[in-house]
Amino acid sequence: MARKKRRFEQLEAAAATPKEKTIYVNPLQEKVGERLDVAGKKLEGKGKTILYGIGAAIVVGILILLFMNWNKRSEAAAQTALGKAIETSQATISETGTPAGSNQKSFKTEKERSEAAIVEFQAVADKFGGDVAEKAKYFIAVNRLDVDRAAALQELEAIAGNNSDAGKMAKFALAQTRVADGRHDEAVALYNELIAMDNPIYAKDTLNVELAGILEKQGKKQEAADIYFNVVKSASEVKDLDGNAARLTQSATEAKKKLQEIDPDRAKEIPEPTPSTPFG
Repeated sequence: MARKKRRFEQLEAAAATPKEKTIYVNPLQEKVGERLDVAGKKLEGKGKTILYGIGAAIVVGILILLFMNWNKRSEAAAQTALGKAIETSQATISETGTPAGSNQKSFKTEKERSEAAIVEFQAVADKFGGDVAEKAKYFIAVNRLDVDRAAALQELEAIAGNNSDAGKMAKFALAQTRVADGRHDEAVALYNELIAMDNPIYAKDTLNVELAGILEKQGKKQEAADIYFNVVKSASEVKDLDGNAARLTQSATEAKKKLQEIDPDRAKEIPEPTPSTPFG
């Protein structure tokens, strides 16, 4: 199994002892201090103390604003880098490669594309921390499925243990791999875990339809029909702003079709929405 490579930047600082003591003055503080001295000379005692206190508060406030602006720029840079890596992972597959004069990326094979995407996602994970880095690691694992499936599954399992957005996405990806590997019971357990969450990221209808599909494969048609029925019934009761039946989502539409196939009589229990007229 290939080990996941991690690069850590090491910062080394050498502090030389100066011959004379050097006092560092923040330019921002110095500027504010000069203005306070001028105003302070006009006051005596506590007045000057109050001014210095106000000046310190102003300096702190400015520094906080500077940090917040830097943090926003940092987050924007992280999201941009992540977005570019995602574009690479979704680039076109073409045997002829990128056409001359085109700025769009393309690769000859899925494996080649995945390898390129992994490099970019790893760079994001190395440079940025927090939520963005964790998502980058999730995308690394997903792309590694085309390169080293065993290592990819281990990475997904590790990420899926976290109760974060990336952890939930990894759990969903794991469920899909379990279905592909014929490990249906494990897939059912993963989908049930996601459905039980307050915020599983993925729509509950989508998760339920995926779960029902696995139950069908296991021959549990009645259980699958129950899930399809509940999805369609709930969706059919949703109203739009005008009080008319809302359009079914893609998952609800799929559930309706599946229910009609495996239990047509029960499908008839759900009334068809009344079409709205142009005049209301």
